[in-house]
Amino acid sequence: MKQNNAFVAIGLMLFALFFGAGNIIFPPFLGQHAGTNTLPAILGFLITGCGLPLLGVVTVGWSGRNLQDIAGRVAPWYGVFMVAAISLTIGPFFAIPRTCSTSFEMSVIPLFGQLGQTGLFVYSLLFFAVTWWLAVTPTKLVDRVGKFLTPIMLVLLFALFAAFTVDPFGAWQAPTDSRYMDGFSAFTAGIMEGYNTMDGLAGLLFGILVIQAVRLTGVTEPRAIARDTLKSGVVAMFFMCIIYVFLSFIGASSIQPIGVQENGVPIIVGSMSWYFGQAGPMLLAVIVMLACLTTSIGLIASVSALFHTLVPKIPARTFATVFSLVSCGIANFGLTTIISAAVPVLVFLYPLTIALIILTFLNDAFRGSPVVHRTATLFTFFPALYDGLHALGAAPEALTAFMQTLPLASYGLAWLPIFAAGLLLGWGLYAAGGRRPSAEYLESRK
Repeated sequence: MKQNNAFVAIGLMLFALFFGAGNIIFPPFLGQHAGTNTLPAILGFLITGCGLPLLGVVTVGWSGRNLQDIAGRVAPWYGVFMVAAISLTIGPFFAIPRTCSTSFEMSVIPLFGQLGQTGLFVYSLLFFAVTWWLAVTPTKLVDRVGKFLTPIMLVLLFALFAAFTVDPFGAWQAPTDSRYMDGFSAFTAGIMEGYNTMDGLAGLLFGILVIQAVRLTGVTEPRAIARDTLKSGVVAMFFMCIIYVFLSFIGASSIQPIGVQENGVPIIVGSMSWYFGQAGPMLLAVIVMLACLTTSIGLIASVSALFHTLVPKIPARTFATVFSLVSCGIANFGLTTIISAAVPVLVFLYPLTIALIILTFLNDAFRGSPVVHRTATLFTFFPALYDGLHALGAAPEALTAFMQTLPLASYGLAWLPIFAAGLLLGWGLYAAGGRRPSAEYLESRK
């Protein structure tokens, strides 16, 4: 791999790691909901579905630190908390099982019919056996994922998009969901819908694999690593954006030919059958299987590596084995249960993650002051916790009544002005305290 174009292969690897179950399901469902307002909706979706993952990867590459060190600027325990919470969320509790259950419903059932719980159990065993084998050999990850699986997946996807471009499904209909009735509401709804991909969380983890891959090309200077990390991230997000836009357009055009559907699975199944006839289900099976498998491999490898840093005495291979078994068990609860259970956790973790990314890029401006990190994070934590409880249906009514009076509350973004207030307060305390830099900041300047 030549160093001058190594970022392309690394970017394709990163794309393959990001692109998985939720990336296939959610954009066409958003398009069908948004209808004639699909353009503002998908723009909002791209902010959280592509922009945040890119920022997460760049945050790790630019800072030169892992997730635990970045979050540890708030407090050491907070670094451990964020690593564990994000890793388990996009790992064995939700995202990894979702890759298996989604590929089963979109790849196996259309080909072989309803196989019941026994069929899902057998499939999950085979799926995670392959995942484990590829995940415990990370030195071959770029070759296996970036050079083989990704190009095949892209060819299959773009065959669908080409067919759609030549012969569109149908006309865009009026929005079918009240959240998408006007342009701005559709935009903010798309932002929230992008949370479901979990890629904004995954970016902080995949950044580690990107840095490792960049260093394997012989790049060692911090600025060069950050530059190549950014370039690799842009390559990955370029393909992600194209795919998201086309999938959302397919969804927006699908109501007339296949009707309103309950989720994105039948929309994709219907579109494949529409354009490719009997070959459609087989083509869909290959696309989804590759997308979900590559995501599962990357998540198992990343999460295992992170937990090994938390507990060095336990090898990463052992964590990979445990997480594969746990994911296999949870996958058997089915796709609908997994998606529903993830929502409260996502609306809690995303504000904290976004706050962490912003604080990292502003760190030099306030010279690493812990008071800024802590105040801004504290202000973000409580509205994020409320969002999680509200999604769970466990928020007190009095608290809900108060939160609904805050700016952006109706769009699920009340935490954003509260974070801004905490950031400004922390910055004021930093200025009032003599603008003293943190010990970490001084050390980084030596």
